[in-house]
Amino acid sequence: MTSAVKDMLDTYPADLGGVDREKLARCIEECIACAQACTACADACLSEEMVSDLTKCIRTNADCADLCNATAAVLSRHTGYDANVTRAVLQACATVCKACADECESHAGRHDHCRVCAEACRRCEQACNDLITSLG
Repeated sequence: MTSAVKDMLDTYPADLGGVDREKLARCIEECIACAQACTACADACLSEEMVSDLTKCIRTNADCADLCNATAAVLSRHTGYDANVTRAVLQACATVCKACADECESHAGRHDHCRVCAEACRRCEQACNDLITSLG
């Protein structure tokens, strides 16, 4: 299956400097999916009857969505690549994904949207960590 992310990576005219294209594509895709899941989860939390019990979840969802979107953008730019910046951004994304997954999992028994979001966050956290490892 092809994706816009993979297609764009395949058309990049310069060398990516040995970055694993498959792990890079997967990470970008997981960041985008996680940002969407977190945005939708925060919105769903706002519709819950006991919304005040979900304040931390909503905040964590918003932070995670913002960092995932920023990470996808940074990973999509290759000209003038700085491995130190990329590692720092990936580490921050993995950290916020873990925090968001932990928070959402604490509500997953009562709210399916939190369960789905936690799963997306775990996949994104793993993709970020896999890409970090491949960077050396």
